[in-house]
Amino acid sequence: MAGGGSAEKSSSTAGVRIVVAGDRGTGKSSLIITAAAESFPTNVPPVLPPTRLPEDMFPEHVPVTVIDTSSSLENRGKLADELKRADAVVLTYACDEPSTLDRLSTFWLPELRRLEVKVPVIVAGCKLDLRDDQQAISLELVMSPIMQQFREIETCIECSAYKHIQTPEVFYYAQKAVLHPTAPLFDQEAQTLKPRCVRALKRIFILCDHDRDGALSDAELNDFQVKCFNAPLQPSEIVGVKRVVQEKLPEGVNENGLTLTGFVFLHALFIEKGRLETTWTVLRKYGYNNDIRLGEDQLLAPIKRTPDQSVELTSEAVEFLRGVFTLFDSDGDGALNAHELEDLFSTAPESPWSEAPYANAAEINALGGLSLDGFLSQWAFMTILDPVLSVENLIYIGYAGDPSSAVRVTRKRHFDRKKQSSDRNVFQCFVFGPKEAGKSSLLHSFVGRQFSEVYTPTTEDRYTVNTVDQPDGTKKTLILREIPEDAIRKLLIHKDALAACDVAVFVHDSSNGSSWIRATELLVQVASHGESTGYEVPCLIVAAKDDLEPYPTAIQDSTRVSQDMGIEAPIPISTKLGDFNNVFRRTVRAAEHPHLSIPETEAGKTRKQYHRVLNRSLMVVSVGAAVAIVGLAAYRVYATRKNASS
Repeated sequence: MAGGGSAEKSSSTAGVRIVVAGDRGTGKSSLIITAAAESFPTNVPPVLPPTRLPEDMFPEHVPVTVIDTSSSLENRGKLADELKRADAVVLTYACDEPSTLDRLSTFWLPELRRLEVKVPVIVAGCKLDLRDDQQAISLELVMSPIMQQFREIETCIECSAYKHIQTPEVFYYAQKAVLHPTAPLFDQEAQTLKPRCVRALKRIFILCDHDRDGALSDAELNDFQVKCFNAPLQPSEIVGVKRVVQEKLPEGVNENGLTLTGFVFLHALFIEKGRLETTWTVLRKYGYNNDIRLGEDQLLAPIKRTPDQSVELTSEAVEFLRGVFTLFDSDGDGALNAHELEDLFSTAPESPWSEAPYANAAEINALGGLSLDGFLSQWAFMTILDPVLSVENLIYIGYAGDPSSAVRVTRKRHFDRKKQSSDRNVFQCFVFGPKEAGKSSLLHSFVGRQFSEVYTPTTEDRYTVNTVDQPDGTKKTLILREIPEDAIRKLLIHKDALAACDVAVFVHDSSNGSSWIRATELLVQVASHGESTGYEVPCLIVAAKDDLEPYPTAIQDSTRVSQDMGIEAPIPISTKLGDFNNVFRRTVRAAEHPHLSIPETEAGKTRKQYHRVLNRSLMVVSVGAAVAIVGLAAYRVYATRKNASS
């Protein structure tokens, strides 16, 4: 694999902006002028204007602009602004003044962190010609402890503008640190490739392994070389590449060609030898950015939709996922264990389901395996919450279709209400209720978790997701989102708070009158919000803990509220006894019929009545006006005839 070609920075059209900073008198301006003009200046202004380096100065031919700065207190604000706009920072010290070197670790590097300047740093020791040879000390010895403390330092170099020693190299290393940064690829401390880099290289290897035999043949290696570097490999070069790998790592080559292990090792070798541009060229040819993620141009374009429209996977994407599930279910037990799931996502930057809200959201079996229904539910869940992330991960695991073909946008919910049915396959249910009502137990039971007597308060939104079998044999995906009682007021501040909600469930402890009162208060709050914003949602009441004795007036209270608000009577359930009374199927049914089970508050009824009266009044006025117009027309006809007869 040859390392020719140049890797382009994602913003290469704008060029690279290098800011030079350091103590006064450390040689900043002389360094810049000498590098740009190839001559040492006799008169140096206090601060240079922005300096453009010749584009042919470095192999990449990327424009480089160097910004000089003043370290004076009165210019500290401008210095901070320039540093924040930098692609790379060169920090200078004077080789003949050790105190300026000390200032790097006591002021300049901490200042960059304070300003949250997260770009590569090049440390340049200027005025090398003025240092007393008797004071000479190993640069590595001096800088090693500083570089251990400040990992943002990419390179350290000593130079002399007066003697023309290594002045262009300072900016070459700065530019290279921007175009081909080390940090995303290589862990300096562990001296290994970073996991995200390995995962990207594995995906690229699989894309190049056309015959899927686990090795890159000579032809496949050559195709890869042409794609990345626009030049074929000679047979002798292919032999040489494989020999290098085999000598260092025997398992890196087999009878079919270069294995994945050998491919990754080869890139580790390039980086170890300072040839980061080779690996970056490969990554960028396959669409990766500096974060080792696919660039925006490779992903799903922003989706235009209203707040009450959701995004779902298409049947094409679901069929692809079914195939992926079967492929990675290596033991054929109908479930993906932790190892199989990790293998499935090993070509993504990381597993998207390892953290909230996706972690522990789906049902797993006794051995910790994820069934096909659970697997598809997780994808449906990720798609509804973050369609761009979902499609991005589809691409990482091998989806080759157009990104837009993987998802569809559902109808607006108010259209569904007019049609009295929903075309959605995935429904999101908001679960409201007071503390200790049994909300979390409801969510846990939905994904088959055992009932626990231990109460753990919910402090942030929690989700579970599963499929629900329908009477007609189809499956719908239901997402339960538990909203803590303390978070409801903050949620309802937003006009679109209920836009994503297909159905709301209000849980109360059926043995506790106070729990019922609070649940109905929340129901009225949510219903009022829906009435005022136009995002009315079907609502169900769940009477949890049905295994306990109900509070004395439970039946009368529930009958009154159901009748007054026009919704179903509460659904009694006991998660402790495993008696769920078809609550999840009933929840889906309510979501499928968005014109039913919508509660009406007293204010809502009054508002409707007012609009009815107003409409009747307008109708009477309209009829009266129409009669008057007809009468006037008749009179005009009569008058015309009378005049004619006269």
